[in-house]
Amino acid sequence: MKYLLFSDIHGCLPALEKVLDFFEKEKCDMMCIMGDIINYGPRNRIPEGIDPKGIVVRLNDLADKIIAIRGNCDAEVDQMLLDFPMMETYALLVDDGKRYLLTHGHIYNKDNMPKGPYDAMIYGHSHLWELSHNDEGKAIVNTGSITFPKGGNVPTFATLENGKFTMYQLDTFDVLATMTL
Repeated sequence: MKYLLFSDIHGCLPALEKVLDFFEKEKCDMMCIMGDIINYGPRNRIPEGIDPKGIVVRLNDLADKIIAIRGNCDAEVDQMLLDFPMMETYALLVDDGKRYLLTHGHIYNKDNMPKGPYDAMIYGHSHLWELSHNDEGKAIVNTGSITFPKGGNVPTFATLENGKFTMYQLDTFDVLATMTL
């Protein structure tokens, strides 16, 4: 299976369209969205191309291919619009014998990792992409943000295929880094 991993759409339809273009062109099987889907949040500026209804339409069309996690800007009213569940704090994805903990990052992150048997933690929230391993050997994957990158970064997303993570720049689909479990 090939998974598309991204976070922090914040209601920006043009950013979502770009990542969905990649999803289709690269024939990904599933997408994992690590939260902050519709709302842009009280600390962010209003994104260019904000279109919450457009986000809902595009994602609902792909509902059977989405695993989604609740971000700190997601609310129950958002769930009422979406045809896939997105209100859980985390999910465990098992693929080819490996366990991947999906979360947003505002509760669990590299500095506050939950106990449990998983090989990698995948999250967003900080809007700073990262591919690394901690001292225990667990993979740390922060997908960054497709809408509001921070720290001088470009908008980013990742893929997971056969235990290999690849981080991409959103605008060009250039590979920024890779990491294998």
